[in-house]
Amino acid sequence: MSERGRVKVEEGRKRVRAMVAGQVVVDSTRPLLVWEKPYYPTYYFRADDVRMDLLSDTGETQESPSRGTARVYSIVSDEFEVEGAVRGYDESPIEELAGTFTLDWKAMDHWFEEDEEVFVHPRDPYTRIDALRSSRHVRIDVDGVTVAESTGPIIVFETGLPPRYYLPKTDARMDLLFPSDSTTECPYKGTAEYWNLEVDGTTYEDIVWSYPFPAHESAPIAGLVCFYDEKVDVTVDGADQERPKTHFA
Repeated sequence: MSERGRVKVEEGRKRVRAMVAGQVVVDSTRPLLVWEKPYYPTYYFRADDVRMDLLSDTGETQESPSRGTARVYSIVSDEFEVEGAVRGYDESPIEELAGTFTLDWKAMDHWFEEDEEVFVHPRDPYTRIDALRSSRHVRIDVDGVTVAESTGPIIVFETGLPPRYYLPKTDARMDLLFPSDSTTECPYKGTAEYWNLEVDGTTYEDIVWSYPFPAHESAPIAGLVCFYDEKVDVTVDGADQERPKTHFA
């Protein structure tokens, strides 16, 4: 593992494949995990693991202060073309990245880690999720109104985030919640649906979410609702909880 400035590089252990239009574009048992962003890694691949016959140099380049100059490639075959979906580094200030390629995650139809399809972005090997049954007494208040109260929460402990209290819908004031059109995706939990909350004429948008069909490691939270602790008042076993300070606040 090496680190240059804010960019950490580590060799992965999982077999990783990416597919588009039924074609395997990359198949690697030695991907590089590169933390271009602080919250999750990006996969980089050596040329031997990439279908180089599908790549067409666009003549364009992209500059990165940390990673250097990348050539931009399209993925091209007789049946399809995906424009500008690949960046390749002939050279890089980060030694491990010289001669590697990275693919636009969203431009691919499917990504697999081993034989399991993954979504949104690569899973971070340093992120762990524990969804634990609990008998703690959890109460959620908004503007002095109790909007949920339960002694049977599932508490989700996720690396880098505060504990999240997932509560049965029967323990929440569902009469105050109205479905939102918003959704988000998480590689560890799945696709979340959201609700707006209305209390005393004030609407709080997207303040509640739920995973109706979570990923298998988060199965215990299926169908439960969770409130943004950053935006509500939470009491656990009679003790008021400090609102956490996160990028969701």
